[in-house]
Amino acid sequence: MTRQGLGIALLAILAAGSPSAEAVVFTLEVDDVIHPVIAEYIDGGLRQAEEEGAAAVIIQMNTPGGFDSSMREIIEKILRSETPVLVFVGPSGARAASAGFFILLSGDLAVMAPGTNTGAAHPVPLGGGKLDEVMQKKVENDAAAYIRSFVAQRGRNVELAEKGVLESLSFTEEEAREGNLIDGVAQDVNQILTKFDGREIQRFDGQKQVLKLQNERLKAIEMTARQKVLSKVLNPNIALILGLIGLLGLYIEFSNPGLIFPGVAGGVCIFLALVAFNILPINLLGVVLILAAIVLFVLEAKVTSYGLLASLGIAVMILGSLILINSPLPELRVQMITAVGITLPFAAITIFLMRLVIMAHRNKSVTGKEGMVGEIGTALTDIGSQGKVQVHGEIWQASSPQPIESGNRVRVVAVEGLNIQVTRVNDSGTSSS
Repeated sequence: MTRQGLGIALLAILAAGSPSAEAVVFTLEVDDVIHPVIAEYIDGGLRQAEEEGAAAVIIQMNTPGGFDSSMREIIEKILRSETPVLVFVGPSGARAASAGFFILLSGDLAVMAPGTNTGAAHPVPLGGGKLDEVMQKKVENDAAAYIRSFVAQRGRNVELAEKGVLESLSFTEEEAREGNLIDGVAQDVNQILTKFDGREIQRFDGQKQVLKLQNERLKAIEMTARQKVLSKVLNPNIALILGLIGLLGLYIEFSNPGLIFPGVAGGVCIFLALVAFNILPINLLGVVLILAAIVLFVLEAKVTSYGLLASLGIAVMILGSLILINSPLPELRVQMITAVGITLPFAAITIFLMRLVIMAHRNKSVTGKEGMVGEIGTALTDIGSQGKVQVHGEIWQASSPQPIESGNRVRVVAVEGLNIQVTRVNDSGTSSS
């Protein structure tokens, strides 16, 4: 063999043994409502798997459902993925309800862990309100046609899948396996690698492919820091807390200009809350009730109502918080413990701060010219058109509309530059004119 041939062979051996050439199985974990951030996370994971030539992608899922638009975006990415996508409902106790049912059945391989369930995929409007009979039928037929479009191509039970949509049927892992909705049951991701290694699957484009999983290395794809933050912010409870904290921060900054931190922190909190409320299905009545509660807290600080306005404001804010997000999913609604837990301190802090502001406006200034008016002093000389008085240990040039003898007590009634105008103070403590 020539020297050049030896070099080529050596490079081939090194390339084959290089760790970078090792195929991997990517794993993505979804334990949340299906929303735009989850769709972005899965899209990024699938694109990275294609770029790195992964053997497969496993999406481990536990979800109550979520947004139809995000669900369709995820399914589109799965169906078009060049890398085989295995959707796994796990661990035991997890579920893939509503939108999760669609995503599970869209995978090249659909697997469930023991003690899991899927289904209950009847379409419901997240924005609240009931649809008329004709529109409801259109929505149902659209959802049924959508699930048929890829379930049939995957070789699964179309009739049973439709019942999961139109009749809101739910299935255990065994019922789904026996009904040919899923491809099998596995305890965890590692068992999937051994149990389905060598399984021939038909990709969505009709091509046949044999899964090579058993000796592949698992590589977990985590959310980016931005995705983690946004995913948390889309929790209605977090969004509400951020919104109210933001309002307090901005109020403190406007009341005390120059503090900077409350204003900056409040602005960031308001921005994050608005991002969430722009995506979540907001009930305008809930917004109105929360604003009305804030007005009641301000009135409580100004009016002596013996706590009546504050109590009414607390009740109104709790009610407004509970109906703020209009969604049939409990995971997309504000919980009672959050509504009460944020309302009580918010009410107390708002009333306290408002009373401080009111007291500051009502209290007489104690510095400068305004602080001199009304102060008591002593005439050091006889005072007519001019004279001298001592006020607060300071000697001032003074004038009076009436003669005042030296040694009498005087009261400051006006300040004119470096001169003050005074009147005599009677023994009763009142001024005489």
